[in-house]
Amino acid sequence: MKLATIRTNLGNRAVRVDDGAAVETGHADVGELLRAPYWKDVAFAADGARHTLDALDFATLVPNPEKVICVGLNYKDHIAETGRDTPTAPTLFTKFARTLIGAHDPIELPRDDESVSVDWEAELGIVIGTEVRRASSEQAAAAIAGYTVINDVSVRDFQNRTTQFLPGKAWENTSPVGPTLTVSDGGDPAHFPISCTVDGVTMQSSNTSQLLFDPVTLVEFISTFITLAPGDLIATGTPGGVGVARSPQVFLRRGQMVVTRIDGIGECRNTCA
Repeated sequence: MKLATIRTNLGNRAVRVDDGAAVETGHADVGELLRAPYWKDVAFAADGARHTLDALDFATLVPNPEKVICVGLNYKDHIAETGRDTPTAPTLFTKFARTLIGAHDPIELPRDDESVSVDWEAELGIVIGTEVRRASSEQAAAAIAGYTVINDVSVRDFQNRTTQFLPGKAWENTSPVGPTLTVSDGGDPAHFPISCTVDGVTMQSSNTSQLLFDPVTLVEFISTFITLAPGDLIATGTPGGVGVARSPQVFLRRGQMVVTRIDGIGECRNTCA
């Protein structure tokens, strides 16, 4: 089952995306749906207004998540290209709701006098479906509603001004999320080909099986210090191939098309504006 948040003339609506149409569930967005009791049953049985698939305008998957927690240095090839030591625990930072955009929305680059060092980072996104704190591995698996596509677009000069990543990671209107939530049983292995292309050139190509800390481990770890709530997003880290690690370095420019794809999960297509 796939779920999405779409924009309509009446505002955002959560939908179940079937082969032939997107069916409204009766909720304003996927976050609201995930907070409903027995949300899987509700979504499966939904029989609301229908929308043709080719006309869907995707909002960001969860417009107002309580938390967006991101993981750095979580693929060995990316760790190697940064020259950093392999972490013994997840490296975490955060984003905010205003950072997130829809799967086909423009990535709003900073002004040229602010930064010209904006980078791509294809990532598997975890979506939380059940409130959980101090989770066991079994509880962590059960708390995962499913997976989505995220690009942790990074403003590198702001990121690297200090050892704290936040200013370069939470730039407004830069990080696509979506287009859908692929509902999972939680314990399913997260083994998906992942890639990022810029104007048709492959910049990243890997598999989420290469994650240093897998989704269940991440939910266990994060829930140790904070309650994870339905609709929370976890961006699990990016593989090698980022622009800042290339020689010469390569960064995004206005007009370029960024395609972030995870086979079996979905694809975001965003023009830099």
